[in-house]
Amino acid sequence: MRKLFFALLFMPLAALASAELHLDKAPDRTHDMAALQNGAKVFVNYCLNCHSASYMRYNRLRDIGLSEDQIRENLMFTADKVGEPMRIAMQRAEAKVWFGKAPPDLTIIARARASEFGSGADWLYTYLRTFYRDDKRPTGWNNLVFENVGMPHVLWELQGQQVLGQDHKLSIARPGKLKPEEYDSLVADLVGYLRYMAEPIAETRKQLGVAVLIALGVLLVFSYALKREYWKDVH
Repeated sequence: MRKLFFALLFMPLAALASAELHLDKAPDRTHDMAALQNGAKVFVNYCLNCHSASYMRYNRLRDIGLSEDQIRENLMFTADKVGEPMRIAMQRAEAKVWFGKAPPDLTIIARARASEFGSGADWLYTYLRTFYRDDKRPTGWNNLVFENVGMPHVLWELQGQQVLGQDHKLSIARPGKLKPEEYDSLVADLVGYLRYMAEPIAETRKQLGVAVLIALGVLLVFSYALKREYWKDVH
């Protein structure tokens, strides 16, 4: 009984230690419209084939500076109207057969990872840059952040093929189309878009919050002046 008690007592500490990860800091692209537009393009071309974003509508891309014509001509491959959600044609049952598990919807993936690891952007940025070749895996790929991941490295032609050394460090074995710094920048754009997609009104909410605090501050001044006026004759 005593052994069971101590096992339960230290289980959370062991889980916390195993969950510790080194996450690279993701560049903040939330205010860069060009980066967000490029991230949307990367998402549609490389992610939307398997992952849906069913809570995000194409017409919300107008918020990052794209016109409806640009959205329709360059980013809409699975829908007919700009008001439709970003869905995919692949069925979940088929995806489960091909990948072992249906790929998750990515609409709020940045917020979901933030709840687990503190920073969804840092987790995604590190994850997308730490795929490496692993012949033991069904897809031929593994990942430092997400061990034994079922997802193949869809961006490998851009990044190249990495291998994991005995020192547990990654190195490029076969260069890709992009230089390492170019690939990192592309991933930063994609992560920036995923952050935007998870909460499109985040910046509006922050600006509204500042305005509300300023209004409350002004109201406090008048309220204090009114209080002094009412109580000036009370001793």
